[in-house]
Amino acid sequence: MRVPPLLRTALGWHRPLMAAAVLAGLVLAVALVGIAVDDRVVVGEPVWSKPARFALSIAVYTVTLAWLLSWTRRFGHRLGAVIAVLVTVELAAVVVQAVRGVRSHFNVATAVDAVVFNAMGAVILTVWALNVVMAAVLVRGPVGDRVMARAVRWGMAVTLAGMPVALLMSRATPEQAAALAEGGSDVIGAHTVGAPDGGPGLPLVGWSTVAGDLRVSHFLGIHGIHVMILVALVVGSVARYRAEPPSEAARVRLVGVAGAVYAGTFGLTVWQALRGQSVVAPDAWTLAVAGALLFCAVAGSWWAFAPPRKTRRRRGGVG
Repeated sequence: MRVPPLLRTALGWHRPLMAAAVLAGLVLAVALVGIAVDDRVVVGEPVWSKPARFALSIAVYTVTLAWLLSWTRRFGHRLGAVIAVLVTVELAAVVVQAVRGVRSHFNVATAVDAVVFNAMGAVILTVWALNVVMAAVLVRGPVGDRVMARAVRWGMAVTLAGMPVALLMSRATPEQAAALAEGGSDVIGAHTVGAPDGGPGLPLVGWSTVAGDLRVSHFLGIHGIHVMILVALVVGSVARYRAEPPSEAARVRLVGVAGAVYAGTFGLTVWQALRGQSVVAPDAWTLAVAGALLFCAVAGSWWAFAPPRKTRRRRGGVG
């Protein structure tokens, strides 16, 4: 069977990362079937929901990273190969726990569960550290034009800030701390702030509708690089179809404004979750900050496309 040219090009970006993406795609397909035929429930949702979400997230992440690394040299490719192995291990751990019918995160009920959870934590911390190095490599090297380079820098910054949100989830809740003091707890850590995990949540993502949920900011953070690349692509596409396209400098400024507003939105969701407030029930303070971010987006867009001021000619004499 002949491989389409576009797919052949994509597979050549970085083979280990693209292999991890293909494997994640297969896991996603299996997980979707599992959701349909397996009626087991873990923490209030189908047992295969988490493997499906993780598989989709890892597939998008690895494909994006493979494309970014196509702009780098051998050192970046070696880092990518290590990341491909680590995220595959992470996905395998989630799948194994789903097969066993138990939760994958925060689970220390048995020695096996504790080993799996701690191993997942070590993998994620290592991936984060490698992404820090990767960000340094990408910032120093050329990645597309100036517009895309600005988008990648903002995206990597938000992604690196979003990954450690998982550490906030790993803290023992007050109830868990009390249980530990009295002898032990089967669970250490939670997604939800102000209510137990597994309560009412939004469809597909499961984000709590009655309390704070750190998965909102974690999601926005780790996918910051994808959002910013899409922003750069959209800005470039719109510019090509305009009769008088904006200058490259204007597009660079616009992407910078989008990156700053997105980073502010990420910070807002962290603050909102830590106050135990659901993403669908913002209070006056949250709405005020959201309004300020919206104002910054509008004002920043106007500034990005504002024509440059003409320099005044000096009076008297010829310069």
